[in-house]
Amino acid sequence: MNTTPDSIHPPGVPGPPGEGEEIDLTVWRECKGCGELVYVPQLDLEVCYACGHHGRMRGIDRLLALVDTDSFVEFDTGLAAQDPMEFVDTMPYPERLARAREKTGILDGFRAGEATIEGRCVQIGTFEFAFLGGSMGSVVGEKVTLLFERALAARQPAIVISASGGARMQEGLLSLMQMAKSCAALSRLKDEGVPYISVLTHPTTGGVAASFAMLGDVILAEPGALIGFAGPRVIKQTIGQDLPAGFQRSEFLLEKGFLDRIVSRSEIKSTLATLLGFFMGDRKENA
Repeated sequence: MNTTPDSIHPPGVPGPPGEGEEIDLTVWRECKGCGELVYVPQLDLEVCYACGHHGRMRGIDRLLALVDTDSFVEFDTGLAAQDPMEFVDTMPYPERLARAREKTGILDGFRAGEATIEGRCVQIGTFEFAFLGGSMGSVVGEKVTLLFERALAARQPAIVISASGGARMQEGLLSLMQMAKSCAALSRLKDEGVPYISVLTHPTTGGVAASFAMLGDVILAEPGALIGFAGPRVIKQTIGQDLPAGFQRSEFLLEKGFLDRIVSRSEIKSTLATLLGFFMGDRKENA
């Protein structure tokens, strides 16, 4: 852990603890990007003011930072996963679900609803990575599909904020089929010319990356996000070769043409508003 120089702190932020002084971990945190001590109350959207590293945010906090104040109305809150395979690894699947629900306060790892962004109505959803790594089981796939279906019915743009480790192994084939189901709903949306904007955050991998996350009319990504099907460590072990520097990070994918733009977290809302203006013109409605 580095002791952060006073010069990198924004005005009004106290200097970091000196060497040997006790560190109050409720107000100081080591940045995972640069290793410096940063003052937690001064962090904006969990972005390090020393190096710009984007830390992890709760999915709902990320969503609410993008939409107009008090405009978000959540749907499908009562959907909850079952245990059709009676799956057991180090613990039974129902017990794993119960722990995730207690930890996050939600029934499964995706939240969706209607909101406005600068007055324009959208159907928007976000993954909650803290719920079993944002994995996509039958409920997550159903919620994503319902989001696309509502967007089609209302002819409102769809926005999905992804942060996922991929398909949920505890639900087997029922999890994998969500890739096809959600993409079929998205195909109907595209056939009718209703826009879909995909926002990729760290990490977006596995079956989510291999389906709707990479099918946006516009694909945005946060800086430094890991995006891909298999992780770089698995790929390196499989092919037995070293991988290029920054492999599968946002910057690498932008260079290869897989993304449209990398956008800092503080600029995503304004970028979405600009895109919605392009797609919708002056049409604004009350959500």
